[in-house]
Amino acid sequence: MEKRKAVQDAEVASKSIAQKGLLMVHTGPGKGKSTAAFGLALRALGHGWKIGVVQFGKGAWRTGEREMLEKLGQVAWHTLGEGFTWETQDRTRDEAAARRAWETACELMDDLAIRLLVLDELNIALRYDHLPLDEVIAKLGARRTDLHVVVTGRNAKPEMISAADLVTEMAQVKHHFSAGVKAQAGIEF
Repeated sequence: MEKRKAVQDAEVASKSIAQKGLLMVHTGPGKGKSTAAFGLALRALGHGWKIGVVQFGKGAWRTGEREMLEKLGQVAWHTLGEGFTWETQDRTRDEAAARRAWETACELMDDLAIRLLVLDELNIALRYDHLPLDEVIAKLGARRTDLHVVVTGRNAKPEMISAADLVTEMAQVKHHFSAGVKAQAGIEF
């Protein structure tokens, strides 16, 4: 363990950037992308940060994450999607909802009090071309240097992955839905 510690200490000492606003992407077919982002939000709140959340596709249903994070305070939460795209069946409405959500996200990026911004299901809006990818990538790339942003959703575009500082892909190994178990409060929402 002494050798391991020496190697680890040398690795840490070789890093020269003390702080940088990160663009983090949680993607993949597995469960837990948004959950991981909200865990990060909880951590940030624990350090006294103000956070922003913009939900692009989950509609107006209340989730446990929202209930708890809003109770803690220091959270600007905006659920601006109209539900899952297969529910609305209206591309024009979906594009308008995505645009409203993106405009809100841009306002929060410019709010100097916000230190962490969760863009929940933005990857889905980009997957279905509800927003111009180049516009989103450019704004995220031009964000202030102290702002951390987490983008969630399946099927992250290659351009988003390239722009990110951290990409985590959630892989599904087994899921209870396949065995007939419906979404449950406290687990899925």
